[in-house]
Amino acid sequence: MMIVAVEPSADALGAGLVRALRVRLGESLRVVGVGGPKLAAEGLVSAFDPSALAVVGAFNALFAYPQVLRGARRLGGLVRAQQPDAAILIDAWGFNLRVARALRAADSRLPLIKYVAPQVWATRPGRARTLARAVDHLLTIHSFDAGYFEREGLATTFVGNPVLDRDFSSADPDGFRDLIGAGPETPILLLLPGSRLGEVERLMPIFQAAVDRLKSERPDLHLVIGVADSVADRVVSRLREWRHQPVVLRSESGRLDAMRAATAALACSGTVTTELALAGCPMVVAYRLDPITHLIAKCLIRTPYITLFNVAVGAFVAPERVQYGCNGPQLAADIGRLLDRPDLRIRQVEAQVAALSVMRGGIFNPIEAAADAVIGIMRRQRV
Repeated sequence: MMIVAVEPSADALGAGLVRALRVRLGESLRVVGVGGPKLAAEGLVSAFDPSALAVVGAFNALFAYPQVLRGARRLGGLVRAQQPDAAILIDAWGFNLRVARALRAADSRLPLIKYVAPQVWATRPGRARTLARAVDHLLTIHSFDAGYFEREGLATTFVGNPVLDRDFSSADPDGFRDLIGAGPETPILLLLPGSRLGEVERLMPIFQAAVDRLKSERPDLHLVIGVADSVADRVVSRLREWRHQPVVLRSESGRLDAMRAATAALACSGTVTTELALAGCPMVVAYRLDPITHLIAKCLIRTPYITLFNVAVGAFVAPERVQYGCNGPQLAADIGRLLDRPDLRIRQVEAQVAALSVMRGGIFNPIEAAADAVIGIMRRQRV
């Protein structure tokens, strides 16, 4: 099986899928392609380091384009050498589109499966037609995706979002509070500045300004920051400039404990917002693009929402502050309301839970559903 996963979230998704496929196909399953540490733990020896390709923004993507082309060519050569039975391309729309074309050129009979659809509901619906011409099957994690692609003739299976399976049963919020010296009623703010370098560079100064204001008004506020492995060194470097130092969490278990313990969270838009909702943590969602990408996005975006559970229900369940609305004073005001009003926190958490139910769409084992779909596609291809 070829797996292509160049982003941290795709690496985690691919690792879960490989484990589920191994249950169905046996230990003889061999995995090739490209991925990060989680796929490496499942036996994948990555064809190249994918970290340089996990970029957001037109400006960054322009500089990464030569690496995109080189990576696609290398994967095409890997198909010729290894002759996999199927290729699963996870997320990363721009890169994996070029990979799909390179793999098709290398082996026209190779089943190409795209796992996670490009967000055509948000921008550029023409990508549905482009994808339909590039791959054989789409596994989508959102029920509202399917129609866009099926209209273009692309076989599509809704398999559910694996993030909704995140298990918080082992989280220890009381132990976490004891660990950081916070009492049962002491307010805790969890900061989550993103997993991409560009996100960290744009959001950390804004988060710093918000924290300074919040701490000046609430000296007893405890600060905690969760850092992704991909940007940990940069986050720690940025924190040296902060007057108020948060507790830094690098481990997955520590972040889960903090999500359950936090009074509120200030989070970069992304998968982590769904995890926070699952943990029962009210949040404010923040995001900034580089100026060039923002100008392009203003012309293309077709939805007012950037948070998936907001998209699912068509409402601002969690507040979103984007671009110039994403600034220190505004974020401090939003978080301050959550910290000061238990009733507001309760209402937001209840609305988040209801939105997650809509997102789930009746699928309760997304990774298992995805593995079953892959096996079915491979069997039909052989026929």
